[in-house]
Amino acid sequence: MAATALALGINTLYAQNETIRLIYPQWQGAEIAKWITEVPNPEEASRGYYLGAQLLNFLAPDNGQKTFTVPVATAITERKITDGVLDRDVLVNQTKAALDILKIENPDKIVTLGGECSVSVVPFTYLADKYKDDVAMIWIDAHPDITLPGDVYPAYHAMAVTACMGLGDKKIIGELPAKFDPAKILFIGLRDWERDEIKARQKQYGIKHLTPEDVAENSNAIKEWLKSCGASKVVVHFDMDVLDPAEIIAAVGVVSNGMKIAEVIRVINDIANEKELVGLTVAEPMPRTAIRIKEMLHRLPLLK
Repeated sequence: MAATALALGINTLYAQNETIRLIYPQWQGAEIAKWITEVPNPEEASRGYYLGAQLLNFLAPDNGQKTFTVPVATAITERKITDGVLDRDVLVNQTKAALDILKIENPDKIVTLGGECSVSVVPFTYLADKYKDDVAMIWIDAHPDITLPGDVYPAYHAMAVTACMGLGDKKIIGELPAKFDPAKILFIGLRDWERDEIKARQKQYGIKHLTPEDVAENSNAIKEWLKSCGASKVVVHFDMDVLDPAEIIAAVGVVSNGMKIAEVIRVINDIANEKELVGLTVAEPMPRTAIRIKEMLHRLPLLK
């Protein structure tokens, strides 16, 4: 009897889903210093995502999740474009480092705190591989992030969704364990394509989208898509630039007429109620005020 109870206990233990927290302070996938005008030092502005990821972890509830930090280089050397991607070789190394953590830990669910948008690529493709064709991806963002190497803007964070689809730089894509079918991807909050070619590319890929207005009152359109997506599990990317800058400026992007904080919370909770949420990323935090305070503290006597 005791042996049976022990066996049941062990089976219950192994049946539990393990969720890990991945702190991924990657900043090299972006080229944003020119937009952070209140931070005069472009290097500090560029590395703002690094501080942003640490702040997200500090502010998030401590719920006992095992936490791992992806080692990310902080030194700024010559930032060069290789095969159409800024800081490509650094990104390849950090992609490998993130995958190494996931391969060793083998989590069932992942909370990722970034970092710029490309921090979703490794955990989402890892989960796509783990659950095969049973995962859909919802990308909550003001932008579609479907650029490619060779486009006008060479930063990898704008290539995050195409990378998740298995498209892009061969060295980066070659490290990723799986890819998403565009039919299993939905954009929410999209309102800035930046260039007509990006809007045409989204149509070519066949990725559906919902604007902030489409989800302002309720999540019905999202629920309908989830019922038809052919997957029982979902990963959600929350780019903070989807938020309305009239309410809060939390990211680099400040595109007007965004989603309210309450709307994003409701949408993500509704998604989790419809499907099993196995991955959640919060990305693109740009703590402008905190960066300025940091610079001030570094100039004070007895502190510097």
